[in-house]
Amino acid sequence: MGDGALAGVRVVELAHVMAGPVCGRMLADMGADVVKVEPPVAGDPTRAFEPRVAGGESAAFVMLNRNKRGVVLDLKSPEGRIAAKRILARCDVVIENFRPGVMDRLGLDWESLREANPGLVYCQITGFGRTGPLAERRGFDLVAQGMTGLLSVTGEGPDRPPVKCGPPVTDITAGILGAMGVVAALHARTRTGEGQRVDTSLYEAGIVQTFWQSAVALATGESPGPLGTAHPLAAPYETLPTADGWITVGGWNQVNWLRLVGALEIPELAADPRFETNAARMANIEALRQTLSDRLRTAGTTEWLRRLEAAAVPAGPVMSIGEMLAHPQTAAREMVVESPHGAGASLGMPVKMSRTPGAVSRGAPRLGEHTAEVLREYGCSEEEAARLSRAAETA
Repeated sequence: MGDGALAGVRVVELAHVMAGPVCGRMLADMGADVVKVEPPVAGDPTRAFEPRVAGGESAAFVMLNRNKRGVVLDLKSPEGRIAAKRILARCDVVIENFRPGVMDRLGLDWESLREANPGLVYCQITGFGRTGPLAERRGFDLVAQGMTGLLSVTGEGPDRPPVKCGPPVTDITAGILGAMGVVAALHARTRTGEGQRVDTSLYEAGIVQTFWQSAVALATGESPGPLGTAHPLAAPYETLPTADGWITVGGWNQVNWLRLVGALEIPELAADPRFETNAARMANIEALRQTLSDRLRTAGTTEWLRRLEAAAVPAGPVMSIGEMLAHPQTAAREMVVESPHGAGASLGMPVKMSRTPGAVSRGAPRLGEHTAEVLREYGCSEEEAARLSRAAETA
């Protein structure tokens, strides 16, 4: 996998759909050798998702599983479990996000595996964590968004229906938290020689998205509600209409507030007692929003952005996903890259490292593409590897 920061780290991903594969992708992009283990016949459920890229693979699967090698094992069969245990006894990291109890029934749980591999870092990503009254409950992003308060603060305003955040933020965040925990556990292992269990969940991933709203609730005893695109603690900091579209404006601190009213050519607002301070602006948020909107509707988005940029006021257009992908800044940051072997475009590395940069060295694996190769590396004979590969294809 090259010279990435995690080169030489061997990871086995016993995970499916999103949170676990996000964790695996983060580690693979940083150079770890990630082996993705899938069930026979259908593989990871995301292989069935539409649309398709060139070659017929699911775009969703390709996005989450590049830089990994693919193995098919029937973990329901004794022979498949024996092969899995052989691999897991020699790897550095395991990622799993099965429903609670599955790994225990397979004999691939943390307690069983660490006997043979005391340095193992075992990352479990579940719906609600390993402890507590909900530990046995299965988790989905929509459910987690609802139960962590995200649905209650996302939307246009009071008395409006709850709105899901568009991206599956708890799945993605849980994967990132898992990867962070794995890297921390690997660092600790360099000091102690011992592995450990990394335990995170969609529930906790949702909770950490509520820093500002939880700060309000803990300080006041009252739960914030939906504010549209507005900020719960500062104003103006939201999306506002122009004559031909929408822009985002971050003019909440006093320096930027004075720059904003200057750029909008309404300097009298600076002396208006309703808007003199951030606290006053928050107390009069509706009047502030109406005043700014009335002014911004007198010109188009491009003109206002030109003026706001000249005045050093944080602002930007509301772009579609396609517009974002085509933006020069996205290109400059190499956030759209071509996957090898004709697998199509993918998102790039969100963390740039000066000495050990990540890289896209391989596309997502075809189902079972590397089964025999990996089994041989982990001690199976040619005959045994071939037999397991055939068994997986026909299971």
